[in-house]
Amino acid sequence: MNDSPQQTLALTPEDALAFLVEHAWALAARLPGRVAIGLTGGPGVGKSTLAVQLVEALNAQTPGLAAYVPMDGFHMLHAKLEALGTVKDKGAPHTFEGAAFAEFLEQLKSAGEDVSGPGYSRKIEDVVQNAFIIAAETRILVVEGNYLLLANSPWWRIKPLLDSSVFIAVPRETVRARLMKRHAEEGLFSEERNREHVERIDLSNYDLVTRSRPRADIAIDLVTQS
Repeated sequence: MNDSPQQTLALTPEDALAFLVEHAWALAARLPGRVAIGLTGGPGVGKSTLAVQLVEALNAQTPGLAAYVPMDGFHMLHAKLEALGTVKDKGAPHTFEGAAFAEFLEQLKSAGEDVSGPGYSRKIEDVVQNAFIIAAETRILVVEGNYLLLANSPWWRIKPLLDSSVFIAVPRETVRARLMKRHAEEGLFSEERNREHVERIDLSNYDLVTRSRPRADIAIDLVTQS
């Protein structure tokens, strides 16, 4: 995290990965203790795939160096959303435990022991507890999620915990097509429901998150065919 002008790049996913690997190494060499790199952007832009690939590439060079920390594990439990009457809004910022996510990152930045964290399963549309473990020796945390750079409460607490923030972007129409395909592949809901959810929730989130782009240290426009 710094006050330098934003670096803006247009890269293929392969080149973006290579860039992020070098960026992560440079941060780890320059900063003491644990380093947190945030990958953010709207739904369907490919940031989770890139985050996982980044962790794999770093660990291929130095086993145990990096770990993936997904924001999605901090969805509100489905039962809680049902109790609140907000199941239809799942995925919107107010359906996440944002304060708990900030507290989890604070813990990770200074932890000297193994820490387990929650994940999210699209197969069951719910949170899975103890889905991953951040080992005590991990140096680089690759934090991924839509709302890492939002400036409102409680999300404003995230950016100060990131040593570098990277905004990943693809065109809005590409996102629409990807999300319709993703929802269809899971087979949990009708095409009509999926289309309504994509338009009302996912694309609204895309627009909201895009407004946080100027707060990133680096912005990468991914050059893709689909």
